[in-house]
Amino acid sequence: MDIAPSIWSFAAVVALLTITPGLDTALILRTSLLSGRRPAWGVVLGIQLGTLTWGLLTAVGLSTLLAASHLAYDILRWAGAAYLVWMGIRMLVTRTKAQEGTAETGFGSGFRRGLITNLLNPKVGAFYVAMLPQFIPADAPHAAMGLLLAGVHVGEGLLWSAVLVGCAALMSGALRTPAVRRLLDRVTGIVIVAFGIRLALDN
Repeated sequence: MDIAPSIWSFAAVVALLTITPGLDTALILRTSLLSGRRPAWGVVLGIQLGTLTWGLLTAVGLSTLLAASHLAYDILRWAGAAYLVWMGIRMLVTRTKAQEGTAETGFGSGFRRGLITNLLNPKVGAFYVAMLPQFIPADAPHAAMGLLLAGVHVGEGLLWSAVLVGCAALMSGALRTPAVRRLLDRVTGIVIVAFGIRLALDN
């Protein structure tokens, strides 16, 4: 497979993955609705840096070692599950107005949240280990090609995130009352805890 067809084929696959609702979507929407565009873009950029990191690690073979080592995968899986459950529980037990809104999440904390959530999700690494080699031509430099394909994934992620943040901004005025804030935190917290439990139970 040549480079151009590889890129287009990979783009089609990750486009479906990108628009499928999941943990990233929940985090971006929740942050955008409760804290605004700037913190939401912190989450987005953190997630995308994590995606680039997984793509590069896969291209140079490091995450293949993770996939081959059951113990290493389990350690990362449990760390990711614990982080998600902790983050979800924090949202569920939020009480004060400062905890519910902008005081909790700025650009920096949003960026850290997005990056850590992505890097501690071994399923992202497993996806890249399973899919990326199929789209890297044999004669192409693996690290450069892997980073290029991850960049395609990031580009699509940024476009879709812009749609999510924009839609959330249109609704944010009516959704930033204290009662709605609490409801959004509860719903998002339950979703994130569920993702964490699912990750912990995944064999």
